Amino acid sequence: MKWNPQDYAKNSDAQLKWAKELKQSFNLQGDESVLDVGCGDGKITADFATTLPKGRVVGIDSSPDMIAYATRTYGAHVYPNLSFACVDARSLDFEQEFHLCFSNEALHWVDDHQAFLGGASRSLRRGGRLVIACGGQGTAADILQVFSELISCEPWKHYFDGFQNPYFFYGDQDYSLWLEKAGFNIERLELIPKDMTHVGKEGLTGWIRTTWMPFTQCVPESKRGDFITHFVETYLERIPLDKDGLVHVRMVKLEVSALKP
Repeated sequence: MKWNPQDYAKNSDAQLKWAKELKQSFNLQGDESVLDVGCGDGKITADFATTLPKGRVVGIDSSPDMIAYATRTYGAHVYPNLSFACVDARSLDFEQEFHLCFSNEALHWVDDHQAFLGGASRSLRRGGRLVIACGGQGTAADILQVFSELISCEPWKHYFDGFQNPYFFYGDQDYSLWLEKAGFNIERLELIPKDMTHVGKEGLTGWIRTTWMPFTQCVPESKRGDFITHFVETYLERIPLDKDGLVHVRMVKLEVSALKP
């Protein structure tokens, strides 16, 4: 997939909001080392760096475009304790370097969570914490239902021959086994319903364009705008704007907090 970091940065406020909600529970002292896995445009990673003036923060992502954007936007001259690197979440090669391994809204793109968890365990110091928030089992069901219908009908279906859903939304039972196998002690493991909101039709359009590329990029660029418009109009027919002009999307978050003994 080809990410557009600038466009993503404009349409990822919900991700930043959820990350800040999680961060409130970390009780950081200001000198910890943090690994942000799937850092995307870098805004959440930079927020950590601001919180940890005596610490160290490393953001990694598998997208070279995202890493290039994050490095330009959050440079070392402003954030001397922050660095970025292009690394696959399944191939973490750090050895007991971090107090906290954090991942927000990224791991549902990863097809081998057990490989990630093994690398996360190796990356953490003794007593270090793993915190994950990602799409969980049952998330975005209404979104996926509309996509399923659109890619099965004219004029779009011939662009999706052989298409397979690229997302990996897991439940707490799978994760309990995988965490224990990777050597973690589980503090909290939950599937949590979330209400994601977007401002008007334009907000929903931006989110679909910037985060649902496995679907949208199957359609030629010349027709992609029409496909996204068709999706947005279909979705809003079923789940209309509320009285404040907001679009609501039912999500389910898999949230994990675990310790490395």
